[in-house]
Amino acid sequence: MTVYEGSTEGAGRRVAIVAARFHEAVTAKLVEGAQQALKARGVVDDDVDVAWVPGAFEIPFVARRLAATGRYHAVICLGVVVRGETLHFDLVAEGAADGIARAARDTGVPVIFEVLAVDELALAEARAGGSHGNRGWDAAETALSMASLVDALATREAT
Repeated sequence: MTVYEGSTEGAGRRVAIVAARFHEAVTAKLVEGAQQALKARGVVDDDVDVAWVPGAFEIPFVARRLAATGRYHAVICLGVVVRGETLHFDLVAEGAADGIARAARDTGVPVIFEVLAVDELALAEARAGGSHGNRGWDAAETALSMASLVDALATREAT
């Protein structure tokens, strides 16, 4: 039996972060958490690029473009969608999730979904360095783990 498992070792990895400006005060904390995690895991600052988009709905388009370049081992998608009184929340959250998943499938590059879909902004704040940790940090570790796993699977496929 062969077991495949990713590692969060980041030395030599290139990572892109796509972040939504809508609710930027929270998203910026997610970006900071992701950057801190990448650095802690050995990714150098010059190997991290950040692209800011207007909102969560625009994340998948830019994430796919970045992943398709072949320059990055993983792309991290960060944003916040807060439920309101209309269906807009559902459309944006679902569109972002579907588009991010499609970007990964279409390119073969790990594209990590960390768009917080919450009922109120305080719940997002709690997950952006508050009482529930920083989901940006978690997304960065997931990105590195998936990049490592993809490499391991590719090595296995080549033999």
